[in-house]
Amino acid sequence: MPRNNVTNEFAVIGLGRFGSSLARTLISRGAIVLGIDRSPELVQELADELTQAAVLDSTNEAALREVDITSFKTVIVAIGSNFEANLLTTVALRELGIPNIICKALNIRQRDILLKVGANRVVLPEYEAGHRLALELTIPGMLGQMDLGPGYAISEIKAPARITNTPLNRSDLRKLNLHVLAVKRGDHLIVSPAQDFVPQPDDVLVVIGKSADIERCTEGE
Repeated sequence: MPRNNVTNEFAVIGLGRFGSSLARTLISRGAIVLGIDRSPELVQELADELTQAAVLDSTNEAALREVDITSFKTVIVAIGSNFEANLLTTVALRELGIPNIICKALNIRQRDILLKVGANRVVLPEYEAGHRLALELTIPGMLGQMDLGPGYAISEIKAPARITNTPLNRSDLRKLNLHVLAVKRGDHLIVSPAQDFVPQPDDVLVVIGKSADIERCTEGE
């Protein structure tokens, strides 16, 4: 089914809530998707929507070979409730030489183990959602945040009063080394605003910089 060197082809192993949502979204984006689960019911539910769907035990290397898993550059292991199956599947995929293995984990300990056995990336949907919500609840003006690495983030914030009606190059944003990537003003999106751009009270800013500086920028709002 898949062709070598094509980047929009994915295998999704585990078709629960997370895996099925991921697979459907990939399909909606024009990707070719092979869905795999050991549950016939889950596979049947998605069979008509995916490019291909298979019922098999993903911890079994031979079974994975039968569906030509090695022709996929990226395989997402979306098994959540059974960590042993998640772990063994990741090991099997690494043994089969899959270049990019992305796994779902429920906690930091699971993430660390999966990275050690060969996962290229591990996502923690519930942990990350909780972390983002906590930031939004405790940092005034914070509407959303994406962590970029140790200490850095892209954040969506309400324009702080201290910087409104002042050009960007003369505001506290410059002092804090925060760069404005975009501004949402009502239904309009202004990408890479000029340095003399003047934020208004109802604007939403998308900024990049140190997480601590972003938090300082919103203090007192």
